[in-house]
Amino acid sequence: MKYFIVDAFASELFKGNQAGVCLLDEWLPNNLMQKIAFENNLSETAFVVKRDNYYDLRWFTPTVEVDLCGHATLASAFVIFNSIDTNKLHFKTKSGLLVVEKKADLFEMDFPSRPPTPADLTRQMSEAIGAQALEAHLSRDLILTLENEQQVKNLTPDFDKIMQLNYFAVVVTAKGDKVDFVSRFFTPRGGVPEDPVTGSAHCSLIPFWAGRLNKDKMVARQLSKRGGTLFCQNCDSRVKIAGQAVLFMQGEIIL
Repeated sequence: MKYFIVDAFASELFKGNQAGVCLLDEWLPNNLMQKIAFENNLSETAFVVKRDNYYDLRWFTPTVEVDLCGHATLASAFVIFNSIDTNKLHFKTKSGLLVVEKKADLFEMDFPSRPPTPADLTRQMSEAIGAQALEAHLSRDLILTLENEQQVKNLTPDFDKIMQLNYFAVVVTAKGDKVDFVSRFFTPRGGVPEDPVTGSAHCSLIPFWAGRLNKDKMVARQLSKRGGTLFCQNCDSRVKIAGQAVLFMQGEIIL
C-alpha cells in the first residue's frame, strides 16, 4: 500500500505533528491495522479507503483506535489534495462526516464541537501535571486551566499519575501571550505520552475559549517541543480548525 508521513500543523519539516497515512483499496483486518500503527510508532496512523464521492477514514495510535483525530485528518487531506484536482473532501468517520477545504496554503477542517462542562478539581489532578490547576472541565478529555502561558510551557507532568486519573487524555491550557490560547496534550493511555499538536482536543478548547474570550475566530498554539499553530473558529455545534502541512516521506508498506 502507498504510505506517507506528513508533518501536520506545520509550515516546515520537523515541526507540528507527524501522521502516517495509508491508502487502501479496501479495509484490512482491525488487528493488522493496529500492528501497522504500532510498527509506524507515530502518534497516529490514518487509514483511508476511497469510495465513489467520499473517503472512509480511521485513525490508530500505536495501541488503540480513536474516534477522532485532527492532525491525521489534515495529513490525509493533504495527501489526497496533492493527487486530485479539488478544493473540498468528505470523510466518513466514527465521528460522522468531516469536511476539509483547501484555502490557499491552509487546510480547514469542519469538526464537531465538544464543549466541556465544569468538573471537580482534585489534588491528584494538580499533582499529575506538576502545577496547581485553577479549574477542571471535562469533555472526552480532562481539561485543566493554568494561570499563564509560561506555566503551561514549563510543565513536567508525572505520566504514571496521569494514567491513574483514568481519563483518555489530560489537556492543560491557558490564555496565550501572542496567540489567543495555548495548550499541551498528554495521553499515555493512548500510547503517546505527549502529543505534539492535537486537533481533536481543540473541539473542546475552541468553544471553551470562545466563551472566555468572547470571540469566535482565534489562533491557538500547542506548546510541545515540535509545536504547532491552529487557526480556529467557533461555529455553534461545529468548529473549524485550519493549519498547514509538509510532506516528509512517501513510499510503500509491504505486507
